[in-house]
Amino acid sequence: MQNKAERTSRFIIATTASIFNRNGYAATSMSTITRATKLTKGAIYGNFRNKEELAIEAFRYNVKRILREVREHQESSSSPLQKLLLITDFYRNYYDFSQDMGGCPIINIGVDANHQNEKLLDGVRNIIRKIEQSLANIIEEGKTAGELKPGLDPAGSARQMFSIIEGAVFMSFTMDDRSYLERTMDILEHIVLREWKFDK
Repeated sequence: MQNKAERTSRFIIATTASIFNRNGYAATSMSTITRATKLTKGAIYGNFRNKEELAIEAFRYNVKRILREVREHQESSSSPLQKLLLITDFYRNYYDFSQDMGGCPIINIGVDANHQNEKLLDGVRNIIRKIEQSLANIIEEGKTAGELKPGLDPAGSARQMFSIIEGAVFMSFTMDDRSYLERTMDILEHIVLREWKFDK
């Protein structure tokens, strides 16, 4: 059970997560944070060393929401091949899912932090590496299960898949058009079924 300090920290992170994601690190002032949380600066700094630490935690909070949804979406199948297809299925609706977050935190915070905040940028890079590794693990499992081609490079294929996804996310939000994601997921599904799948 969380104590009062932990509940307050959680509340601050949950309240500011979408603000940091929409506005970026530099444009999110302490006055914006205190106004949104209805807490004093002293209360904020009593829970976080500085704005940077809060921004990193807010980013992690948003990413955890996404990854939790992806995992739950994949629970309907134990097949590695189907899990890859369930990822494309999830991202078909990602435009709507991430609206209340202010868009995709990986793209928003990654672009915002680049050349401006090294610690925040490192946090984004670490998440990207973890996601790519998770995809690579599924692909490796698919090869072992005989569902994916033996010669498939797990790391390279994972990078390809995630790069295509994030490119489509960027275009959908930039153009305010979910069809970029929908059509790109059709292409990714085609790649998985026609190029990666092992036909016995």
